Amino acid sequence: MPMSELDQYDYELPEGLIAQYPLPDRSAARLMVVDRSSAQVRHHHVSDLPDLLDPDDCLVINDSKVIPARLLGYRRQTGGRWEGLFVDRDTRGIWRVLGKTRGKLAAGERIVLINALGRDDIELEFLARLPDKTWAVRPCSSEDPFALLDRVGRVPLPPYIRKGEMRPEDRQAYQTIYARDPGSVAAPTAGLHFTERLFHRLIDRGIAICRVTLHVGLGTFQPIKVESLDQHVMHREWACLRPDAVEIIQTRRRAGGRAVAVGTTSMRVLETAARAGELRPFCGETDLFIRPPFQFHAADALMTNFHLPRSTLLVLVRTFGGDSLLRRAYEEAVNQRYRFFSYGDAMLIV
Repeated sequence: MPMSELDQYDYELPEGLIAQYPLPDRSAARLMVVDRSSAQVRHHHVSDLPDLLDPDDCLVINDSKVIPARLLGYRRQTGGRWEGLFVDRDTRGIWRVLGKTRGKLAAGERIVLINALGRDDIELEFLARLPDKTWAVRPCSSEDPFALLDRVGRVPLPPYIRKGEMRPEDRQAYQTIYARDPGSVAAPTAGLHFTERLFHRLIDRGIAICRVTLHVGLGTFQPIKVESLDQHVMHREWACLRPDAVEIIQTRRRAGGRAVAVGTTSMRVLETAARAGELRPFCGETDLFIRPPFQFHAADALMTNFHLPRSTLLVLVRTFGGDSLLRRAYEEAVNQRYRFFSYGDAMLIV
């Protein structure tokens, strides 16, 4: 059988290389440096970043904050277990959730949520099944939704980390130290490697740091299921690049520095804002799918974790770094036993 377009983005990964816990020192993670101009691969640590970047460079970080979006509860009517994920809410206070339970839920049913202490808490009234297979629900509470989720929600770890079961320390570990704008249901994981000490060293070297926002949505859990990339429907996520960040980036690039995107989410914000060929302020939804033959206009370098096979994130990274070079880099990462995925090691593509 001939290889499909998607098959080219597959690779073999020993299960033991999937990181289950972060390192005690975030910046001690390994950092593979991939140089596109020389096609060389070098091995460093994230703590080496101040020496690997130039003083005129600018780090672009995503300040979206992960919300404790994983929900556990039971059906008031039957007592059956229910598990769900908060996706978003509208201006009327109606939540959109994805959930699963034995049997079929019906409009009008209620779910009793179990809080972090293991006690019954508020109820969710299920209003209607939506076309995207999520549910519109009304929380039976007038509390601020994020305060409510802090009490009843769990960290939405991806299933390859301990089957999604959080521990108390994950509330801090699965969050960047600079997160401030709540809205993501998954962490922008390249940013998990930064510490206050590392930021101080970067700033002391003269490197600028500017913030963008992209709220990582439900689509991050969805693999590509079609055989052709052209057929994949990209999920929409809210993103924002403010005028002050544009000014910092443009000033640094004019001085010969580079815009270094920290994570694929930051990359997507930058390239969404530069679709016309020039970087401009942007706030709104983006469904940008970066795939060959994409023309990059705003990002000069990318720091990113190692990504799942057959994922849109791996397609993005290979498009930016060069297909054959990144294939070789991933093979070397496996051979050198790098730690993969959210709590794993990182790569810097320059």
